[in-house]
Amino acid sequence: MTLIPLQKEFFEQISEPLICEPLFDNLSDLVFFIKNEHGQYVMVNHALARRCGKSEKAELIGKWPDEVYPSPLGAEYRSQDQHILEGGKPILNQLEMQISSSLDLCWCITTKVPLRNAQGKIMGLAGISRDLEMQGSKNKDLEGIAETISYIKKNYNKPLLIDELAKKANLSSYQYEQRMQKIFKITAGQFIQKTRIEMALWQLRESDMTILDIALDCGYADQSAFSRQFKKTIGLSPAQYRKIITK
Repeated sequence: MTLIPLQKEFFEQISEPLICEPLFDNLSDLVFFIKNEHGQYVMVNHALARRCGKSEKAELIGKWPDEVYPSPLGAEYRSQDQHILEGGKPILNQLEMQISSSLDLCWCITTKVPLRNAQGKIMGLAGISRDLEMQGSKNKDLEGIAETISYIKKNYNKPLLIDELAKKANLSSYQYEQRMQKIFKITAGQFIQKTRIEMALWQLRESDMTILDIALDCGYADQSAFSRQFKKTIGLSPAQYRKIITK
């Protein structure tokens, strides 16, 4: 980012460079962090410390994700960070489920971006992960799409097209997407994905079904497609998740 003179003059006068830290510390539903070029935490907010089972933020500083998150999830986060640090490609508004140190589950929208120095070299990354807060069914914006929400939950294992869902709601595809994002804070496609993954999580935890049977039952064409999406969303393979959740 190139600062215009007004910005440059302003920021040069600030005595505390980390002006964002107290702001993020007061957001309980949003995880914030900055990591250095090695992928170690150099700044976190209180929400992240709590999620990692720590009472103080300082307990995370200098640590890698695999030192504070359950195995093998932490290793996956570290690998994800390394791709950003090496390639510079950000992760933007990715729907994923995070697992805390106590194995609690939380749906989030995550964004990670590389940080560069004055010479353009990647010197770290910054990220936020916002918890999803679903609005109540009394929200007036549910009018017109309530039927489709029920349809998705009952037919998650079938092909679901946004255009067809919009027609069921008597809305255009654009209107349908806008309303879904206003209510659920995610796209219609992400809502479908979330519904399928939630059912897969339940089946992996509560049933003896094979991973292939779970994949087909949750609307995926094959086990490979299911495993790719599951790992992208959860950070673990289906087999890894089943192993740690049924210990």
